[in-house]
Amino acid sequence: MKNIHWLSLLFVGIGLLVFFVIRASNPNMVSSANENVSQIQKSDWVTGNKKAKAILVEYGDFQCPACAYYEPIVEKLTNDLGDKFLFIYRNFPLRQIHKNADNSARAVEAAGRQNKYWQMHKIIYLRQKDWAENDSARDIFIKYAKELKLNANQFIQDMDSLDIAQKIEQDLQSGQAANIEGTPTFFLNGKKIQPKDYKDFKNLILSAI
Repeated sequence: MKNIHWLSLLFVGIGLLVFFVIRASNPNMVSSANENVSQIQKSDWVTGNKKAKAILVEYGDFQCPACAYYEPIVEKLTNDLGDKFLFIYRNFPLRQIHKNADNSARAVEAAGRQNKYWQMHKIIYLRQKDWAENDSARDIFIKYAKELKLNANQFIQDMDSLDIAQKIEQDLQSGQAANIEGTPTFFLNGKKIQPKDYKDFKNLILSAI
């Protein structure tokens, strides 16, 4: 009986070893959690071609300097190849290290309630250094809302709303389910990618279509 027990353990071990060898030799192998990343949610903010074969998803933190670096690159991609792919942005605020990450996400989501999501998205990243470590960041965001000619009272109400808090938390949880550890994290058709620059991004998208 002992021999049978050890043989069973040996076969299980060999099976696991084969699985990990195959997985390591096939970098395109995507987990089921990552496959779900490319599924468009009703609450998602998207731009581009909804019928495109390539879906690019970014999990970002508006206070993250690296995310700010990639912002103009992604914007150029959407301008140049917008009819060839769909871009989805989801919130992944790193609250432990960025004190204004959550409030900035709330501000962009609130602007979206008045059809100015992408405009506020751009301003928040472009002027990141002005508010990132500012204790009055909320007041700065309200100023941005007025620049965009938003209804300030509605903007403030939406920033504080439970719906927007839940939307941000939903984005965060979907990122955690996809094993995201930092920002920005990009997925192209469910596969995590690490492009260095515009050229890398463009080549990956063109390859996907």
